[in-house]
Amino acid sequence: MNIFLKNKDYKRFSIASFLSKTGDVLFYLAFMTYASKLQNYSLALSLIAISESIPRLFEIFAGYFADRTHKKFRNIFLMAVVRFVLYGLVGILFATNVSDWNLVIAVVVINFFSDTFGSYSAGLVSPLIADIVGKEEFGEAEGFTGGVSQIINMVAQFVGSGLLLFMSYSSLAFVNAFTFLVAGILYLSVGLKHKKAGRSLEHQEVNEQKFLATMKSSYTQAKRAHGLLTIMVIVALLNGVLGAMSALIPIVMAAHKSTMLIGSYSFTMALMGVLVSLGAAFGSMFGQQLFRNVSAFAMTITAGILSFLTTLSSIIAHIYAILPFFFLLAATASIASIKLTQWLVNTVEHKILASTMGLLNTFAMASAPVMTTIFTTISGISDVRYALIALLAVEAMVVFVAVRLSVKVKRSQTEAETVIKVSE
Repeated sequence: MNIFLKNKDYKRFSIASFLSKTGDVLFYLAFMTYASKLQNYSLALSLIAISESIPRLFEIFAGYFADRTHKKFRNIFLMAVVRFVLYGLVGILFATNVSDWNLVIAVVVINFFSDTFGSYSAGLVSPLIADIVGKEEFGEAEGFTGGVSQIINMVAQFVGSGLLLFMSYSSLAFVNAFTFLVAGILYLSVGLKHKKAGRSLEHQEVNEQKFLATMKSSYTQAKRAHGLLTIMVIVALLNGVLGAMSALIPIVMAAHKSTMLIGSYSFTMALMGVLVSLGAAFGSMFGQQLFRNVSAFAMTITAGILSFLTTLSSIIAHIYAILPFFFLLAATASIASIKLTQWLVNTVEHKILASTMGLLNTFAMASAPVMTTIFTTISGISDVRYALIALLAVEAMVVFVAVRLSVKVKRSQTEAETVIKVSE
């Protein structure tokens, strides 16, 4: 938070990000509400979910193209204008008499392209943020932005449901469009300010390598930091574990209503969602400051142990044991992710930073649906307890690997320090 208060350029970047996020959440809720009222609502909602999720898997390519971009500020502004036009078009479509399914398909396509451009824009922003706040403070800055975004996501859903009572779908689409325009102007203002002062935040050196060569460079540079690649895999697995738990716990709730419900099923689901969001927000916003001297290994081990305890609590089907562990798991997993991001920034070259971040994000994003599919399939063909036991086995493996790696790295560091002292 200190960075946000003290650094005016980062503050503008953050406000731009928050505006875009708020508009996106408001419109997403409105579009989902519209689709839920159609006759074949299941298909409509599935198409919307697909249009939201697929662009996240393209982040590796978006990051690569961002690293090859020379004029980053100009392109960030152009992407914001393009998204402003796209959602302006959505607003016009909602205001006309387009048939329900033609409207849904058109908006799904527009949403897909908008989110893809958003991934590219995020790739452009990351290297500039590293320049604005400095590499050492990048993790804290990213954590603050991510934490506030979590809170915005939670609050905007309640606000959006209220706005739908007196605002049309078209109006909310136009609101979303204008948030992108304002965000673009804020990004542009930072670029023009530095250009006018005669100092550019845009590095002259850009990545000229082909895609596969870039991925090889990212892998080679990350490999130099002993344990970094393994931690990347572990954090991705933890992300997958969180996704699988979010799918399995509601099944346990339905099967054990006497010990798993607080009031009603819907209230318990909402309470769990709020606690997980708050945990992730807390970890992102304050984790880097509170646990600055704690290693990524220690946070990963702690998150692994908490995931094990959360799953164990699910097996015994007691909601008052699950909720605090799930909250702490979301917080520690967020802290581990921020520490990993900071480690990456300090390790890889600036010119391939967006590509490496995109690779990590794609890997992390892919793990959640994959693991959710695996464990919900086990639950569907047998029993949810077997799925939870299988999840326990994965979590135990994660903790074991993290502990073993931590010991290895500490031993290597001790040996290196000994060699340096002897040579002196």
